[in-house]
Amino acid sequence: MSHGSAHHIVLDVLQFHKASARWVPCQLTAKLKERHADAWQEIFKRFEAEHDSFQGRTVMEDETWVHYHQLETKKARKEWRHTSSPKPKKFRTRSSAGKVMLTLFLDEQGIILEHCMPRGSIVTSATYADLLKNHLHPANKSKRHGRLGTGVLLQHDYARPHTAHSTFATIQDLSFKCPPHSLYSPDLGPSDFHIFGPLEETMGGKSFRSDEEVQQAVHEWLYSKPKEFFFLEVSMHFRSTGTLVWNAMETQ
Repeated sequence: MSHGSAHHIVLDVLQFHKASARWVPCQLTAKLKERHADAWQEIFKRFEAEHDSFQGRTVMEDETWVHYHQLETKKARKEWRHTSSPKPKKFRTRSSAGKVMLTLFLDEQGIILEHCMPRGSIVTSATYADLLKNHLHPANKSKRHGRLGTGVLLQHDYARPHTAHSTFATIQDLSFKCPPHSLYSPDLGPSDFHIFGPLEETMGGKSFRSDEEVQQAVHEWLYSKPKEFFFLEVSMHFRSTGTLVWNAMETQ
């Protein structure tokens, strides 16, 4: 059998195609899968009981690095080419050493707080607790004053600064509540592709000379987005809950 015949059978007749594997944080054990199912069942029950109220009270947190010179994504570098065209060339490049740690707090109405870590500092339990107490709480009080009576549901991952005793004490002092979070779950971070993905594409190929220029560019991009953009972000987080619960239960 010729190569062309095999290619025709596999591609055209059997309708097979090559697919890239999806990166997941960790291969889950049976115990971790059980914890996934338990966590999502609890969230799903609360979501069914409170529905829009539960979603409206949720504040999501995530962080990413924004470089002074952000490389263009593969999608942005795509070009129209004819079969006879020469293959495109690209030079090996690296992201710039200058970068800013961006932390976002958002809900279905939009951005509550955008915070950039000062140069030279690192995210610790002390800095994160200070961020919650002296930055998020005043911003939430100013922008979402009506929510203080119903309570804030802070959805963040299990990074060490988020689970330290000092952070937990600060969360209690602020009367925030944290819904359960499944360990090593790639489905709990839609901001990675819904917000940070498009942000990376927008910044691709641009160069900045200071932290202030980076912060200004990020700020303008965030506030150019309509309210529906952020509503979709939070909805994506919770409306897939039922599917995730059943998937976790079926793979136990």
